[in-house]
This record gives sequence, C-alpha cells and structure tokens, in this order.
Amino acid sequence: MNDTKATESALQKKTDVTITESHKFRADAPEVRSARPPVDPSELEFRNLRTDEFWRAIPAFADIDEETFLDSVWQMRNSVYGSDKLIETVKDIAPDDWLADAVEGFSQAPMAVRVTPYLLSLIDWSDPYNDPIRTQFIPVASRLTSDHPMLTLDSLNEQKDAPVPGLTHRYHDKALFLPLNTCPVYCRFCTRSYAIGVDTDTVEKVNLKVNPKRWEEAFEYIASRPELEDIVISGGDAFNLAFKHVENIGMRLLDIPHIKRLRFATKGPAVMPMKVLSDEKWFDALSRVVDEGRKRHKQVVVHTHFNNPNEITEITRRAMNRFFERGIIVRNQTVLQRGVNDSEETMKLLVKRLGEVNVHPYYVYQHDMVKGVEDLRTSLRRNLDIEKFVRGATAGFNTPMFIVDAPGGGGKRDAHSYEHYDTDTGISVYTAPSVKPGKFFMYFDPLHSLKEEVVQDWQDEKRREEMVQDALSAALAHVNR
Repeated sequence: MNDTKATESALQKKTDVTITESHKFRADAPEVRSARPPVDPSELEFRNLRTDEFWRAIPAFADIDEETFLDSVWQMRNSVYGSDKLIETVKDIAPDDWLADAVEGFSQAPMAVRVTPYLLSLIDWSDPYNDPIRTQFIPVASRLTSDHPMLTLDSLNEQKDAPVPGLTHRYHDKALFLPLNTCPVYCRFCTRSYAIGVDTDTVEKVNLKVNPKRWEEAFEYIASRPELEDIVISGGDAFNLAFKHVENIGMRLLDIPHIKRLRFATKGPAVMPMKVLSDEKWFDALSRVVDEGRKRHKQVVVHTHFNNPNEITEITRRAMNRFFERGIIVRNQTVLQRGVNDSEETMKLLVKRLGEVNVHPYYVYQHDMVKGVEDLRTSLRRNLDIEKFVRGATAGFNTPMFIVDAPGGGGKRDAHSYEHYDTDTGISVYTAPSVKPGKFFMYFDPLHSLKEEVVQDWQDEKRREEMVQDALSAALAHVNR
C-alpha cells in the first residue's frame, strides 16, 4: 500500500512539474511559434474582388447607375450583338489598329459576336490584344492561326451519338439534353459551334431552336431508357430558357422515376450574374425545381463556366450568395485556353477565387478540337504542368479535375490517363473502356506548339497517316503490355 501511494505521489509531482513548466514556457514565449513564415499578401489576392463602377469607363455606359446596370433586362437589351455594334460601342476607347483587326476577325469566326455590357466593361481596352476576356469572345484576325488538319466542326461526335435531335446519349447512365441554341454571350471556343447562335460566314448551323415538340421526343427517349439517371440540361444556355420552361423541363424530368440527378448548365453567372439578382421569376423557378428534387431525394445542381479570375467580381459574389442561401450547389467547368488561363498562377488564382464565392471548381477541360479557334488551344503538356502546380494549393475537394474530352465521342478522360503521348508529334491517345470499349481516341496538340519540321509533316498526307499509325501502335502496345 505504501509503495502504491509513493508511486501515485511521484506521478502527481511529475505531472505538476510538467504543467508548471508548460505554463512558464508559454508565458515567457515572445510570440506564437509557427512552422510557416508570415503569409505574403499576394497569396490572399483571390479575396480581392472588384467593387468599383467599372462599367462607367465605357462611354456608352458612363451614365448608367448601379441599379440599372444590375438589371438583367437592361443587360440583355444592351448586349453588343454583331460586329457593327461592337465597333460602334468601343471605337472611342480601343486602339485604331485593333478595331481594324477585329473587323477582319469577325469574317473568319465560326461563332457570331454577342457580349453583355458586364463583360464588355471588364475588358482592359487600353490593351485589348492581351486581355483574357476579350480573347474569349472577340476575334482578331492577326491572332488567328491555321487549323490543325485533324480538326472537325463537331469534334465530340455529339450528333452521331444523338438518338433524337438535341439529345446526346454517350455515357451509360447520363444524357445531354439541348433544348435551345442561344446563350447570353457567344464564346469563340464553343464546342457546339455547329449549332449555337446564328449562321456565320463560315458555318451553317444545325437547327436546335426552342421547340416543345422536339423536347417531347427527348423526354420519351429518356423515359424509355431505365439505365439513364443523370441529365445535363444545356444548349445553348439554361439562362436563356424562359422561367416556365426551366420549371417545366425540370419537373418533367424529375417525374421520370429512374432520373436521379439534373444539372442545369449555364455560363450566365460568369457573364451576366445580375440575372440571379434581378430576374426573380427565373431564379424562383429554378429554386422550385431544386426544392422538389430534394423532397424526392434527387439532386438538382447548377454547372457554370468561369475561365479567368477577372470574371469574378463583387457582383458575382452577391449572385453566388443567392444560390448558396437557397441551398443550390454550383460547380464550375473551365476550358484551358492560351492567353486566358494557361499560366500556373492564373489557374491557381481562378481556383482559389471560385472557392471564395462558394463555387466548386469541378473540371478544367483541355480545349476541344473545334475549327476556327486554333489560337486558343494549348498542348496537353501545358495542361499536365498546370495540374501539377495547382494540386495542393487548396483543399482536394476544391481542386478541379483536369480533363480531356476525348475527340470522337470517347467522353471525359483524366488528362494523365493517356495510353500514349508523343510531345514531338503532339499526338495523345486515350481509351474509354466503360464508354466505347476497344476503341482509341486521339487528341492533337495545336500546330503552334510544335516544331516547324513537325508542322510541315502534318501538311503531308502520307506523313500524317504514318504519325497517326505510329501513335496507335504505341498505344496498343501499352494496353497489351
């Protein structure tokens, strides 16, 4: 018994000493110890969103007050649609040489020009050539480069995989529904330049206009396929659907028992966030679909499309806060573009800024192989390098997946998952066992990223076939190793 008490006393004494010494250490310490140095203020730049009335720098909008500017109806009515209106709007602030360059660029573009006042006002008109927002929406002839000979207008084979017009069924349990062919803006790099917007000098569009009878065919097909669980409602852009159509389409799909997930795809929050702030009928219609889905234990979310940190302003935050308050999940799908977001630091800032406004960075796509915008494509190597840099910059769940949407209908593949990649020829080869087993899908780096002698090889049809066959043979050997 005495031994036990002695042991307990010794332990208590040791504990007391430890506690006393610990307190003494903290009291005497001049500062909190840290394993990391003080943060550089530049690391917090993602929190600094524009709060000024930036639109007043455009002469046409100089007298527009904030209330008017934040009205989505005003934004739509004053959107710059067509080359003549664009030139008229910016002629007093854009360099003369750039204006002439843009006029020539319009004639070669596969997409019509349509830009909201919001976006137009975010462009740095003192240096439009290098502005990342201008680059995405307004072509200039001097920056256009020759198309790769392997490019096509519908590079993802969406029409080939469409059992009925405007519905692509490629993945086993997911389908893409295209109820309309218009958007608040027209992106130069649109993967659906074969159908979206009006005809241009270079492209006669496939007809996917709003048509409830056409939609009925899609609903019937979806109902007939019990394996389908996930429907992406895109277009065009769900922002341009009338509120009654948003609700009708959403509810009609929720009524199909095997449909478990809906995604409304819209670039709207990036190009006209004021619709979320001012179009109560549209926003309430979407909210009702989300709420109804939740009651039925079905997920309804929004997928949006920010490409550059400059697109995210305090107006954006206010709009995203409304989604957040309604419990609506918003995910982002970025397209990797040369001169827009193809630097490590720019992509890191974009990812962090998306998280700042409660938008989940979901995908970063390798630019699709569409015609007429070869100047915007990057090599696959650029994608891989940026992904390596961004990973670890923030939480894993807020880190996007870097994806190649395999040309020819292979679907989305992790950029790193190629079976073969030759950085000299620029050919990467992917497989998609769960989508189209036994097939190979090739992505081709843009010509401007290749050595001159290889560019010449691509102009030679015989040499072109040899390079393709060599890549396929290497991929097959890798698969069978």
